[in-house]
Amino acid sequence: MNEWTRLAHRRRSRVRGPAGAPARGRGIEPRPVGPELEVVDGRTADVSGILVRRVLPRRSRRTIGAWCFVDHLGPVAISPSSPVAVGPHPHIGLATVTWLLRGRQMHRDSLGSEQVLRPGELNLMSAGHGIAHAEESENYRGELHGVQLWVAQPEHTRHGPPAFAHHADLPVARFGAAEATVLLGDFGGNVSPARTDSPLVGVDLALRSGGTVLPLRRDFEHGLVVLAGSVEVGAQVLRPGRLGYLGAGHDELPLRADESARVLLLGGEPLGEQLVMWWNFVARSRAEIDAARADWQAGADRFGTVATTARRIPAPERPWATG
Repeated sequence: MNEWTRLAHRRRSRVRGPAGAPARGRGIEPRPVGPELEVVDGRTADVSGILVRRVLPRRSRRTIGAWCFVDHLGPVAISPSSPVAVGPHPHIGLATVTWLLRGRQMHRDSLGSEQVLRPGELNLMSAGHGIAHAEESENYRGELHGVQLWVAQPEHTRHGPPAFAHHADLPVARFGAAEATVLLGDFGGNVSPARTDSPLVGVDLALRSGGTVLPLRRDFEHGLVVLAGSVEVGAQVLRPGRLGYLGAGHDELPLRADESARVLLLGGEPLGEQLVMWWNFVARSRAEIDAARADWQAGADRFGTVATTARRIPAPERPWATG
């Protein structure tokens, strides 16, 4: 008997009329009992003049599996006179995962990729030893709402060549009141075609009003990021701007939405190594960061060039290099 079933049984047992007869007209609907989540407050960050909710990394929670960065943007009004224009900037040692709920965005990178991203499609860029890219709304007018995530690459791919892939067709499955689009990994036997370099999962959940029980891998830790609306996990309520973290050792996660909501479920094997993250780089030492910054500032071939008129973004000064 799972937690949802046990809760429903307990509520039916408690709500009784005289002499053990079932009570009438109470309208009590069972609510899922979930495990206690570690709730982490995000912060507001400025990305090229656009405010985002950054819920990972935070001081108390740096990673969820290999997921090491989550920026939630919007909804925000965009127009040709008020665009999103993130100029060319470098990455090493990570994969960027870009997912839109609303709007349109143009991706360009130093591999020569030029790809429009729309809701329901996934852009995945693996940086390896070095890549540069730009993200622009160009002539789009309307609302932009989406999320960019980073995945730390493991040793066997983080020094390798960069790559870019666009996925317009992702698996969709239903779990109770949730429609689940599998961005990366395997979720309940539904496998994304997108590349993964380590064991992990990423799922966009479109929730209707009602309860849902999500299947989990016991060896994964997991996190919930609400993009719209709110969800309940037991007595806890999650809304945009907060991360709900759940450690490994769980087979399922009951949750509930009283109205429609959008939620990201992220999971993966605990990383087991220390990352050094600074600016747009994910490394294992400051020396690696120093070398990547120097190459970017010098315009080295390592990062190539991006075919755009957007302004190239210079690297800031490293806090450990000042004084």
